[in-house]
Amino acid sequence: MATLLRFYKFSILFTLACFGLAAWYGWASTGTLVGTFSLLWIVLVLSILEVSLSFDNAVVNATVLRDMDPVWQRRFLTIGILIAVFGMRIVFPIAIVAIAADLGPIEAMTLSLNRPSEYERIVSEAHLGIAGFGGAFLAMVGLSFFFDGDKDVHWIASVERAINRFSNVPAVEIGLVLALVYGVSTLLTPEESVTFLTAAILGLVTFIAVQGLGAIIEQREIRKKAAGEIVRSGLGGFLYLEVLDASFSFDGVIGAFALSNNMIIIALGLSVGAMFVRSMTIHLVQTGTLAQYRYLEHGAFWAIIVLGAIMLLSAEYHIPETITGLIGAVLIGLSLWWSIRHNRRVAINRASAEPAVQE
Repeated sequence: MATLLRFYKFSILFTLACFGLAAWYGWASTGTLVGTFSLLWIVLVLSILEVSLSFDNAVVNATVLRDMDPVWQRRFLTIGILIAVFGMRIVFPIAIVAIAADLGPIEAMTLSLNRPSEYERIVSEAHLGIAGFGGAFLAMVGLSFFFDGDKDVHWIASVERAINRFSNVPAVEIGLVLALVYGVSTLLTPEESVTFLTAAILGLVTFIAVQGLGAIIEQREIRKKAAGEIVRSGLGGFLYLEVLDASFSFDGVIGAFALSNNMIIIALGLSVGAMFVRSMTIHLVQTGTLAQYRYLEHGAFWAIIVLGAIMLLSAEYHIPETITGLIGAVLIGLSLWWSIRHNRRVAINRASAEPAVQE
């Protein structure tokens, strides 16, 4: 219990502060206990929604962070959380409205506070572009994990080995994503199709740009290390994680409007969830959980592929965020159970082999 508290202490304190602000805001705006408790309930549900949608994000963050320089780990867990909480959960929705409605940032903020229904409408109308960009980026993240020629551990063995056989085909994952994007675009009107395709292509370009920057920095660091210099940079990984976190947050921000169109309540609820995701990331990195459970990251990347596909399909079909979160939780839960089963089997084999060695 003490160990868990060490990782989640700040998140718990942050949660209490957010609920305190929500209670104050609820009483100030409604003047009734029923209204206040209603807003507190929405904040709680939004927090749970954000954690359920982003648990796979925490696993992938930990996968990248474990190989990152300690300095950049700290930067991601400090500067990165400011970007995640204030940037993506507060500034991002306001920026969408400012761009879509051709308003200044102050006007957009005023709109969010004084005319929440109009604010919700503008953000919802921007969903098409968000679905294209976020869906394409997340699909690339997930597919790139499985189309890796150096990958030798497989969870869903028959499927993952079949995928791995094509890992030496150049840009095969890009082709698959483009095929899915084109398929979805044929379901849309010509005007919607242009918006969706443009956003999806920008998502692909962003993924390639971040990966390319990471590769350039990595090659530079290899040369420095060969020359005996100290290597400290993790900029490529930092940028990759920030774009990944942004892509994950799209779904939560849009889904939040199903519960409330009050920007203050949405920001408080999603921020609590984002803080717990960061705590989970730190927990996974510092306890070496990914090394202990060999299939956990496989489940996370399968969940990312599913989330990416759902985001792309949401351009035409409404898929409840509850289903998205449930699918991710089931995949990660199954991969965790499979990992525990594997560890037990290894322990039994090792125990049965020891007497034979002693004899």
